Amino acid sequence: MLMNLPLRELLMSYYRELFTRFGPRHWWPAETPFEVCVGAVLTQNTAWTNVTRAVANLKFAEVLDPVKIHELSVSDLAQLIRPAGYYNVKALRLRNFVDHLMDRHGGELSSLLSLPLDSLRDELLSIKGVGKETADSIVLYAAGKPVFVVDAYTKRVLQRHGLVQEGANYDCIQDLFHSNLPIDADLFNDFHAQIVAVGHRYCKKKPVCKECPLVGFLRIGKDFL
Repeated sequence: MLMNLPLRELLMSYYRELFTRFGPRHWWPAETPFEVCVGAVLTQNTAWTNVTRAVANLKFAEVLDPVKIHELSVSDLAQLIRPAGYYNVKALRLRNFVDHLMDRHGGELSSLLSLPLDSLRDELLSIKGVGKETADSIVLYAAGKPVFVVDAYTKRVLQRHGLVQEGANYDCIQDLFHSNLPIDADLFNDFHAQIVAVGHRYCKKKPVCKECPLVGFLRIGKDFL
């Protein structure tokens, strides 16, 4: 029975159910690693459709490039990314990221992304406005290094299923995956994307449990608390 599975096998059972329903997610949707980084900054507190519109504006203006963004005024950048919401704040955060890239790596994103995982994550977190979710999204999806990204959907699914306590912090939730799954970038990539899919479609603020592929797991996780 699922109830008797070790936590690592239970998590993989979740993954298999999601994969069966949604198939491979091919996430993150971007043409270049730099586009991933820009999206990771812009996606904070907004829907992905809004990020897509903001990135499209940058492409249309032909400024989706570290050097060109570095040369833009913050106000001009803010207008281009306006669809992403909180555009003045996000323009500053994006400029902070690009300025750091210019100052420390001569504008070469490959220089930054080639750092060892821990060094890369620490450097990203040193940039004003870059939090753990944004940093880990860049580490995983732009650099291809194995770190599990924790977002609002991840927290909501795990809490509703009793796999983490209410109010569990980012590090605690991330450790659940790091301690119980193989440290594998491809697995972390697709598993997180599967959680985003189930969160977006079913595990909403008002859940649609009957149609959710994880409905059969709802009572099981509480045995691990």
